[in-house]
Parts: sequence; structure tokens; C-alpha cells
Amino acid sequence: MSVGALVTGIGSILVSGAVWCFGLAGASQDWGPLVSGAFFVLAALLGLAGVGLGIVGLRGIRRDLTRATTGKGYAISGLSCGGFGVASAVLGLATAILLTRGA
Repeated sequence: MSVGALVTGIGSILVSGAVWCFGLAGASQDWGPLVSGAFFVLAALLGLAGVGLGIVGLRGIRRDLTRATTGKGYAISGLSCGGFGVASAVLGLATAILLTRGA
């Protein structure tokens, strides 16, 4: 769970970069919000998966008191990367929409 949270969180950050790139590149030609919106959906799903898996991973680590369970750092990193990916994607889409309306 913890490694899955980290992988999906990092994936969310990478896809939110695509949201920014397509949103800024296509803002002057009015296709930016449409394309970045499609990538926004993927970034949001990956980010929410990272946050969810991070929470589940942390709960599992907290409940397993008998064995030396590792992965707490991965779970926290996945949780924070997923949250950052979603926030970055939201800002990228909002920027693309505002630039298109201002152009």
C-alpha cells in the first residue's frame, strides 16, 4: 500500500506537469483548457489514489504492532505527493482557463 501510494503520488505530480504545459501552450489558441482538463482528470485520480493509499497504508502500519512493519515514510511521501499533485493540477487548469478568457 505504501509503495503504491508513492508511485501514484509521483505519477500525479508528473501528469500535473502536463496539465500546466498544455494549458499554457494552448491558451492563446483556445484549446488549452480542453486538453489540460483531460489531463487534470488523470492527475486528480492519481492524486486521490495516492492520498487514499497513503492513509490506508498508515492505518495498516499503526495497527500492526506485533511485527516490525516498514513503509511509513513511503506512505507519508505518497500522501504528500498525491496532495501536491492534485493542488498543482487544479492551479494549472485554473491558470489555463483564466489565460483563455483573458486572451
